[in-house]
Amino acid sequence: MDEAEQKRVAGVRDDWHAEARAGRVRADVRASWERARGYGLRPDRQLPRITLDEDAVARRRAEGPLAAVWPVLQQALGSAATEPGHLLTVADAAGQLLWVRGEPEVVRLAERVHLVAGASWNEAGAGTNGVGTALALGRPFQVNGAEHYLSAATEFTCAAAPIRDPATGVVLGAVDVTCGHRDTRSLALHLVTTAARLAEARLAELTWRRDAEVRNRYLERVLRRSGDRAALLSHDGRVLHAEPAGWLPATWPQPEEGVRELPDGRRVVLESLSATGPFVVYATRGSEPVAAVSALGRKFATIDIDGVTHRLGLRHSEIVVLLLAHPDGLSAVELAHEIYGPTGNPRTVRAELARLRGLLGFRLSANPYRLTDTVADFLGPTGEPGTGELLPGAPAPGLIEVRERLRRRRTGPGPAPG
Repeated sequence: MDEAEQKRVAGVRDDWHAEARAGRVRADVRASWERARGYGLRPDRQLPRITLDEDAVARRRAEGPLAAVWPVLQQALGSAATEPGHLLTVADAAGQLLWVRGEPEVVRLAERVHLVAGASWNEAGAGTNGVGTALALGRPFQVNGAEHYLSAATEFTCAAAPIRDPATGVVLGAVDVTCGHRDTRSLALHLVTTAARLAEARLAELTWRRDAEVRNRYLERVLRRSGDRAALLSHDGRVLHAEPAGWLPATWPQPEEGVRELPDGRRVVLESLSATGPFVVYATRGSEPVAAVSALGRKFATIDIDGVTHRLGLRHSEIVVLLLAHPDGLSAVELAHEIYGPTGNPRTVRAELARLRGLLGFRLSANPYRLTDTVADFLGPTGEPGTGELLPGAPAPGLIEVRERLRRRRTGPGPAPG
């Protein structure tokens, strides 16, 4: 945009803000101005707000999804950032600037208009601008000088492109190169677009590696445990493996533990394999995915989960029986006392529960620990115990007490003393 065109757009912009027609300004810019006015922005009276302090910026740089691609963007656009009068900026999906790089003189000039790390340059806070409008439109966009909504930004020209998660399509942020509007000859929109595509390629590579790690870690365990229809989901709900292939939708938005129903009416169970995923999905054979524990007359309990029977070790057998015997739940301290006596260590119990959860899944709840969707032979379908001794020989003090309660329920109270 040459000087004459800048003056023409500036005149149209001033007229537009005075309620006149917007003339020959680009339709996308005019629509962005309309949105900015709808947000209540006053072009001559405000600057973008600085919404993140230094600590918050540092956390988002280190922990956010753009941390892995910042080196790629620096390599692709580093020369632009060092060119006289130019800035390289990267914003998160909310339009908050996380990185601002350029020559010190340009950085100081940018600080006067709050073009700094931590400032919010989305359209709601800054009106029409490269970062905010590219995020609003979901595509690369360039804003030239007087096309900016805020008067303070009209000395700059910005070219920005969104960066998307290649696995989900979700916008993660935007990369932008800004310069003085008289220096636009060296500024090309395709430059930031290419950099954004390189960043997305890097994200795709990292996603592929993480998916492979998840498969290597969990897939054998999932297929061994879950019967003939099972699937492994990523933390964001993508199907990493399904057996048989195609029995589930390719993605599962916002996966959560519990019983779910597919569009065709089939019922499945989702269980988390770690605190934030991945997830295992398996089909239920019956109307409800109830697990069944057998502990009478057995040294080690067994548990049937959707038709697959698993034999528990002694310690896990005791834990399962004690949790079922206390339907209101037990804390780690209480469960340690029930298993080991007064010297029981709750950390040991938590470690055992973490291992056990890999089998029980969503049925094992915490705070307090308790079992749901599980029946047992020592409770009986009507609350009456079956026959046989409960885990004979199991030494846990709490289990011995439960065993004695069962004996009294079967035979009635003994003769009164004396």
